[in-house]
Amino acid sequence: MNKPLKAGGILVISFLLNACDSDELISEPELRPVKVFEVDKVVTVRTRTFSGISQSALESRLSFKVGGTIIELPVQVGDALKKDQTVAKLDPSTYELEVAQARSKLLQAKANQRNAASNYERVKGLYENSNASKNELDSARASAETAEAEVNTATKSVEISELNRSYTTLASAADCTVVSIAVDLNENVIPGSEIATVNCGGGIEVRVGVPEGLIDGLTRGSPVKVSINTIDDMTFSATITEIGVGSASSSSTFPVIVALDGVNPGIRPGMAAQVTFSFPEKNQDIHIVPTAAVTNDSIGPFVYIAEPSGESRATVTRQYVEVGELTAQGVEIYSGVSQGDVLITAGLNSVFEGQTVLVPRSQDI
Repeated sequence: MNKPLKAGGILVISFLLNACDSDELISEPELRPVKVFEVDKVVTVRTRTFSGISQSALESRLSFKVGGTIIELPVQVGDALKKDQTVAKLDPSTYELEVAQARSKLLQAKANQRNAASNYERVKGLYENSNASKNELDSARASAETAEAEVNTATKSVEISELNRSYTTLASAADCTVVSIAVDLNENVIPGSEIATVNCGGGIEVRVGVPEGLIDGLTRGSPVKVSINTIDDMTFSATITEIGVGSASSSSTFPVIVALDGVNPGIRPGMAAQVTFSFPEKNQDIHIVPTAAVTNDSIGPFVYIAEPSGESRATVTRQYVEVGELTAQGVEIYSGVSQGDVLITAGLNSVFEGQTVLVPRSQDI
């Protein structure tokens, strides 16, 4: 038969239960682990990388100086051209007719010149014998001079017409390679329209567009680095050779051309390339931090700094920062952090200022 508990026993059990509850209440809460990044790099030089296309250093776009219909197109893309080799030819019949007409006018002008000169000599003799007036002499001399001027004009017309006829043949000015052909046989073209693009020589350059905010930081002759998308794990030295003084089309970028140092047979015109420029900073140190370390609120961008507060522990502090450009290495911080600061890089939405967090031993600070 069970005996009832005495009052003293009930008190003891109650005390023990309350003690257990009290231990649970005062137990230390579990700390949130975080990932951190130590600001350990101060840079005084920024780098920027822009995409471009490789091209021959001596690339030429060939065009006719006169218009007409293409009757010959003896080259194809990839052909190697010798100097003075024909690239394309226009129908010359119109220009041959102009040459014939110009020569005919020249013959007529020369005939008129002979007659005018002969008449002048005759009138001059009469005048010397007092058989012609001074006005007759002046008129004969003027006619002779006019006839001579007409001969000069006709001669120039012949030269121009013959030159235009010669322009109906488009030839390579040097040993080159055909990169592209923009026309077809029997196509009518106007003066200056592109017929073909050729590369002459082995030099390679890359053309890129640089934003207006950075163009002032570039100088001709400065070294740069170039990487080719199809050539892994290799960078090539290059030099800035041209800096545009006007923006490209309606964009806010300026054309910049860099020439690769030396010749690499693996690099061909038309390859996608990346050009890395260095922009020196004046009187300002820039810290590069992971983009995950920076967030924003209504005031502006800020980071969470983990201040050491014990073994594997840190206290969270919010610090507003001035951010710069986004780079391949991270985001630039102009002010707000210092070398040695430890930034939280993960779980920023789950931490708050004054919170104590756990830094894994592999990242002890």
